[in-house]
Amino acid sequence: MKRLVVLAVLLLLPGLLAAATRHDPGPTRYITDEQGRALFLHGFNTSGSAKSDPDRLPWITEDDVQTEYDLMGTNFVRFLIQWQALEPERGVYDEAYLDAVAERVDWYAERGHHVLLDMHQDLYGRHTSPEEHSGNGAPQWATHNDGLPVESQDMWELVYLEPGVMRSFDHFWNTTGDHPDLMDDYAAAWNHVAARFVDEPAVLGYDLMNEPFGGSLQGPDFEAGPLAELYRRCLDRIREVDQDAWIFVEGQAVGVNWGFPSALPHLEDPREGGPRIVYAPHAYPLPMDLGRPYEGDSRATVDTSIDLWSDSVRVTAERLEAPIVLGEFGLDMSGPGAEAYVRRMLEETEAMATGRAYWSNDHDGWGPWADTDLSPGPLVEVMSRAYPRAVAGHPEEVSYDADTAVFRVRFTERGGVSGPTEIHLPEHAFPDHELTVDAPDGWTSDWDEERRVLSVDIPDHGEGTEYTITVVPA
Repeated sequence: MKRLVVLAVLLLLPGLLAAATRHDPGPTRYITDEQGRALFLHGFNTSGSAKSDPDRLPWITEDDVQTEYDLMGTNFVRFLIQWQALEPERGVYDEAYLDAVAERVDWYAERGHHVLLDMHQDLYGRHTSPEEHSGNGAPQWATHNDGLPVESQDMWELVYLEPGVMRSFDHFWNTTGDHPDLMDDYAAAWNHVAARFVDEPAVLGYDLMNEPFGGSLQGPDFEAGPLAELYRRCLDRIREVDQDAWIFVEGQAVGVNWGFPSALPHLEDPREGGPRIVYAPHAYPLPMDLGRPYEGDSRATVDTSIDLWSDSVRVTAERLEAPIVLGEFGLDMSGPGAEAYVRRMLEETEAMATGRAYWSNDHDGWGPWADTDLSPGPLVEVMSRAYPRAVAGHPEEVSYDADTAVFRVRFTERGGVSGPTEIHLPEHAFPDHELTVDAPDGWTSDWDEERRVLSVDIPDHGEGTEYTITVVPA
């Protein structure tokens, strides 16, 4: 069966890639802050280490958060939390765990980061078999595998196809009809998390489930069925206690991560004041997932796969009427073409005017560190690039040329927006800078050298007035 799955993918890939067409860049919707400015999120997943840590917490310290900002100017973190740590017994929440999460949220808050709390799972959970494989997520009381086996595989993703993992998911989604309350338990857990963090301004939102998998139910039947139902239940429970947070949703991981279209339907947000739903897919282009490098003959194939992913994401976001944030992308930085690939993905998200969170900030070769003392690895310079932290209007175009260090943002004035446009300028590319503002007279600028943030404040000139800010090295 496993070989047939891989073979089917290989057979379908050429036709899907040939069908890829390019759409106009940029979304029509953006995540906004309390001043109405469009936010551009740039950061890391923190972190894969939480999966194996006994306390389910990442390795990072407060000093490390500061180091990450100093080196790469991040303003965003997708912070992993786990259901098994939150609710070790049914209906009993571990407040000490939430205290530890809150402490780390404070570290980011003090440095101006936006925090996304991600309810993370892989392979459903660590209790799908007596051997406790590498899964994480669901607590033991919510795991029902009916005694079916789970064996390790050379490719860890293939463990999803093991009978015990499949059955655990089937019971969670209640496709078996035997455990109808598990999705309600999950939504109740989100209610508890939201109630805890509703008064923390740094918590931007909640990622309802990492890389959902449907068990024996796949494709549109899964996404439009039990997955959408789980999201509706979580939305309802979160909105009971938090009206302001942005709710991040993902399609099924299988296929969607590679660039195939998602069938996730439009979701109604019961929020007073209008919806705040974000589409947050992951990107792991299929050719690279199958071991092809981002160089030589395979580079063009990967680029086409990225184009397909980008187009599919835009289509789904329009259906959801949602802004886009790339929740995960990354690879082993020691591989051939790795730096070029990451730069390509950063440029793609900038062309799409979306946020992004790299996987992850660990010390495992994927992350930005050469070793555990946080010596910079090759990823640091790639991730350290000029970007707009916040745009005081409707963004039309964002571009940064890493070779020439020319940054440009074009946007139109929108009613109800206040405050300056903020741009991060990395020191290695901008030891000093020259600023040009294509706008009527009256604009002002301010340079915060310690934070490496340039603020440009343009007075109102009427809705729809277009402005362009250009920054080059001096």
